[in-house]
Amino acid sequence: MRKLKIAEHISLDGIIQHTADENGFPYVDWTAPYRTPEGRDALLAAYGEKYDMLLGRRTYDLWTGFWPKASGPMADRINAATKFIVTHHPETLAWGPSQGVGPDLIEGVRKLKAQDGPDLILCGSTSLTSTLLEHGLADELLLVVYPILIGTGKRLFAEGSAARTFELASTASTPTGLFINQYKLSRPLATA
Repeated sequence: MRKLKIAEHISLDGIIQHTADENGFPYVDWTAPYRTPEGRDALLAAYGEKYDMLLGRRTYDLWTGFWPKASGPMADRINAATKFIVTHHPETLAWGPSQGVGPDLIEGVRKLKAQDGPDLILCGSTSLTSTLLEHGLADELLLVVYPILIGTGKRLFAEGSAARTFELASTASTPTGLFINQYKLSRPLATA
């Protein structure tokens, strides 16, 4: 049985968006000034040597414009990973190896997790993140925390997300001030 890790690059105020959108998001690629070889190596270690990916269709389409043309250790691992895509049109998946999750997200992810294979990593989807946590399908949360406040944009957790607790599994830092924190999903948060 494989684990599902949710991995996100996040500002101190919870923003994960770093691409332009129809609302005119003003801080495109705000992560760039903080990238270092040390950060890349820490992220590669956190992801693991081999993994598969779970992506929403929008993230898949955005990544298709970049990763297939990129080279280096991160690009090599992402391009080699099987990409399981949440989509209504799996026949249009050109960047592979890839396949659709199926019409039922929850059942599809349960089947993927029950299979033999490398761990799954979810990147870039706030709607998938909340749903997977709500249904107890995520095992770990990997947050790359940047020392920056953005104030506007898509947040990792939407208002109304299920209350949960996490246990810190590991942490690393880089010279530019990034913290790479790995958390294990613990239990629902107890009410008063």
